[in-house]
Amino acid sequence: MSEQNREHKPAAPRGHKGPGGPGGPGMRMPAEKAKDFKGTLRRLIKYLRPRMVQLIIVLIMAIASTVFSIFSPKVMGKATTKLFEGAYGKLMGVEGASIDFGYINDILILLAGLYLLSALFSYIQQYVMAGVAQKVVYDMREQINSKLERLPLKYFDSRTHGEILSRATNDVDNISTTLQQSLTQLITSIVTIIGVIVMMLTISPWLTLITITTLPLSFIVIMAISKRSQTYFVRQQKSLGQLNGHVEEMYTGHRIIKAFGREPQSLKDFDEINDKLYDSGWRSQFMSGMIMPLMMFIGNLGYVLICVVGGIFVTKKMIDVGDIQAFIQYSRQFTQPIAQTANIANIIQSTIASAERVFELLDEEEEVKEVNTTLVKLDEGAPEGSVEFRHVKFGYKEDAILIEDMNIEVSPGQTIAIVGPTGAGKTTLINLLMRFYELNDGEIIIDGVNITDMKRSDLRSKFGMVLQDTWLFNGTIRDNIAYGREGASEADVVRAAKAAHADHFIRTLPLGYNTVLNEEASNISQGQKQLITIARAILADPSILILDEATSSVDTRTELLIQKAMNALMQNRTSFVIAHRLSTIRDADLILVMNQGSVIEKGNHEELLAQGGFYADLYNSQFSEGDLDVG
Repeated sequence: MSEQNREHKPAAPRGHKGPGGPGGPGMRMPAEKAKDFKGTLRRLIKYLRPRMVQLIIVLIMAIASTVFSIFSPKVMGKATTKLFEGAYGKLMGVEGASIDFGYINDILILLAGLYLLSALFSYIQQYVMAGVAQKVVYDMREQINSKLERLPLKYFDSRTHGEILSRATNDVDNISTTLQQSLTQLITSIVTIIGVIVMMLTISPWLTLITITTLPLSFIVIMAISKRSQTYFVRQQKSLGQLNGHVEEMYTGHRIIKAFGREPQSLKDFDEINDKLYDSGWRSQFMSGMIMPLMMFIGNLGYVLICVVGGIFVTKKMIDVGDIQAFIQYSRQFTQPIAQTANIANIIQSTIASAERVFELLDEEEEVKEVNTTLVKLDEGAPEGSVEFRHVKFGYKEDAILIEDMNIEVSPGQTIAIVGPTGAGKTTLINLLMRFYELNDGEIIIDGVNITDMKRSDLRSKFGMVLQDTWLFNGTIRDNIAYGREGASEADVVRAAKAAHADHFIRTLPLGYNTVLNEEASNISQGQKQLITIARAILADPSILILDEATSSVDTRTELLIQKAMNALMQNRTSFVIAHRLSTIRDADLILVMNQGSVIEKGNHEELLAQGGFYADLYNSQFSEGDLDVG
């Protein structure tokens, strides 16, 4: 595919879960901002609308759980007051003074009930919300998978695999986590803040005012430190990305590094990046780590003021001792949800950015819709494989036309070789034939039917492909060969392997056809991988073959054996052979010589040599320079 005029867009690093500080509100990595926050949010809410009943249940459960939790310190304060009154009366010698343990026991039972109910409602809330979140991302993943199947090849050619994979996995997981955890935390935090303020006001408006006056100081500290630490977090993430890229590059190319003795340079580069990561890392962690101690210091100042002023109020009998204890608990509960809300706001910003990236994928332009016509069936015994290009015009970009006016006519059973330098359009011709890309103008006719009048599945079922870049999936060798035809039997698989001269090496493996290939199929050689892909094409038994330098990765002896097998396979089949080594296509019925998107010469081997043109120059240069590859 190197001949295509592609424009690769490198994937930007997406740090949704960047390293954060050890506590401290808002100290995640700076959130990536969405381009259209409101529009994306509205679209994301549409996924939640069908589950509105469950969301209402979640809201009710969250409110109930928080209310019972908030009410508990007030009840506990009454027990404290009763204990204080009884103990103080005894100490002062008041006649009949005693601690009312019956009343305290009733309070403890009530508290246990409140905490149990709070936990129960919280459990129901989490259970229902987990179902809602997983169902939303389940639907989203199905839409993404369905969309990827409908996207044209140019979409995948213009983006890195990591970029597409990130949208389908990381971004969806980010949305899932926010829906399941952050959304319920946000509801709980808001209810807690409102509830705590109400309860504090019922105890003492003056103490409530003291508590609230410490908030501006807390916000000033958070904002000041966040601004400085975010700069270091950005540097940390950048250095981390550089380090990951360096390690991956060095690992994948470790043989070349060793061969050229560049280990010291590699280690030096690693140390430089690692030093930058260390510097930005400890600065960001130190800065973010300062937030909690400072928040605790400000909080403790508030506690001191509450205790002093509250003590004065108690001596003047303005409030009870138990109310002071309850108020201190409320003041502690008050700061925590504020910190959580600040952090959740940052998380939601990142989540909307993730949702926007997912929606961008779902909004991508799809392949031209298929027509509903059924592929015309040929008469039984009629030859298949006729191909005709009529005035075909094509360019990967509208303003850069690669093929101007291509006209080719191929009869059933012919072997067509396509030769030419890199960028001539050889692979492009195959892409158009398979309808991986749509034509700008003209038409391609196969067996008398325009390919745009066929279903893509019907069109591509006519082809068998063996490419220079092999593709095998993680599974057994048997499964990889059987991939060529659905429902293939064991005998069919073995027969195809023998025809491709792969049976012998497969049987020498410890597990034979049950040998499991790893993800990169690196546990067998490149030549053996090529043999398996050829066996897969043989098993498919197509009417048209596409061979892109199919024997380039095997030794000379194996190449001769495969060539014999391919010659037998190509009998009565139309074959398109992209060749770099011209010695392999001497027997082709028709050789198309391409340059700059046009067929500049056509004919068989002898005719083209006799013309003494471009093909003759290519052929003679290969053999005069030791059978060099062209392109």
